[in-house]
Amino acid sequence: MAFRLAPTSASEGFRLEAYDSVGSTNTVALDHARAGDPGKLWVVSKKQESGRGRRGRAWVSPEGNLAATLLVITGGELRLAATLGFVAGLSLADALDAVVPKGRIAIGLDGASHRQNRFELKWPNDVLASGAKLAGILLESAILDGGRFAVAVGIGVNVVAHPTDLPYPATSLQALGATCDAETLFLALSDAWSENARLWDEGRGLAAVRRRWLARAAGLGGEVAVRIDGNVVRGVFETIDEDCRFVIRDDEGSVVTVAAGDVHFGAVASARV
Repeated sequence: MAFRLAPTSASEGFRLEAYDSVGSTNTVALDHARAGDPGKLWVVSKKQESGRGRRGRAWVSPEGNLAATLLVITGGELRLAATLGFVAGLSLADALDAVVPKGRIAIGLDGASHRQNRFELKWPNDVLASGAKLAGILLESAILDGGRFAVAVGIGVNVVAHPTDLPYPATSLQALGATCDAETLFLALSDAWSENARLWDEGRGLAAVRRRWLARAAGLGGEVAVRIDGNVVRGVFETIDEDCRFVIRDDEGSVVTVAAGDVHFGAVASARV
């Protein structure tokens, strides 16, 4: 099946540019922005040669996985545009719920069978399944003329394969027992994005996005360690605040608000990170 937009997405003026293979969907999208593209453009591929994650880390995306980027052009505040990552996380989780049958048996990290996958959101930009990383989200921006800027909302999903040489567990839809392909998942994602973007409403609905995100949050109320510029803060994950920053109560009982950092849960949080 070829990549295609959901009818709701197409009716709202979104466009699609699909590749068999691409260097980076984010790079393609930002190149289009600099050339004058008006935005609302999805760039998708089943293979990505030069994908990247946060802080310049490589993102491996072999044939059959999903690499998708939505180009957003805005004149609003960059601070609000940054919260599109939470819209992306919700949209992907909703899409996964739509295409992975309820009650499907999957093998979890403990080696046991689980009757239902629950897709969770890990701050700030991961989607987890059975406690392992299934997908990552990367926002990149570029300044344009006229006080506008472009935001590339990049979404990478391990559909048929996942890396095995990472310092944390990873998984794929195939490893979880799902038969969904990249095209089917993208169709559902384009539909879910339209719904969640309407909820976000240029930042006016951020409080509602925040509530939905917290309902899917991984590790909420549990032990956490956050690495911030080489320092590690340990405590309990309490919430995300009105600006979607990570909030923990540290071991001394103080509240610490984190705008950017690497988050570790559970046993990893108790170990050296």
